[in-house]
Amino acid sequence: MPRKTDGMKFELLPRPTKGEDGKPLLYARPAKRFKYTQRAVDEYCNKYRCTQVGEISHLFGCFLDACATLMRDGSRVETEIGSFAPKLKLDGDYTDPKKVKNKSVSLAGIEFIPSKRFVETLQDKIHFGYVQKQEVYERHPVTDPEELEKILEKCLRIGYTTVERFQWAADLKYDTAKRYLNSKCKGENPLLRKFLEGRTNHYILAKKAKTK
Repeated sequence: MPRKTDGMKFELLPRPTKGEDGKPLLYARPAKRFKYTQRAVDEYCNKYRCTQVGEISHLFGCFLDACATLMRDGSRVETEIGSFAPKLKLDGDYTDPKKVKNKSVSLAGIEFIPSKRFVETLQDKIHFGYVQKQEVYERHPVTDPEELEKILEKCLRIGYTTVERFQWAADLKYDTAKRYLNSKCKGENPLLRKFLEGRTNHYILAKKAKTK
């Protein structure tokens, strides 16, 4: 019987926790890391969705400006693809609300929750299911300090990063990624500062946080 080749390729990676047999539990992630640019999406829509050249890029620009304007008072914007809302952060650790000043709060990023329709539409597009790329993904963790700095910089482009986000980008184990990020929060002039949101630590640039 021929081996299945169609479908979304996935790879398996070991989790920090172990199963009953003493081996690491596994989790799956998409194996293909190709990124489509906005221009590529625009060209695709022009070719297959009857839009004009540049129309999608123009609409994205309009949506970005309109969405930011509507969210500036803290509102959430709900769309067909999902909802958007501002995420805030404090410039330090507080227990007394009276000590929190207006200038102590700044924008941490934007929360995006995909809509049920978006998720279902993607599921419908995966016509051939899923196919395993290889038995277990062999990690090739980044160890070069300069490369790690570049990866961290990319992860911070949205305003913050998390252990999971940095772990995935650098192909590190969770504990290794966490130690690296925490090390950047130490010293007289730390590069990062972390704050807890829900159950997840968020890491932001320390200097940026102080200037706001």
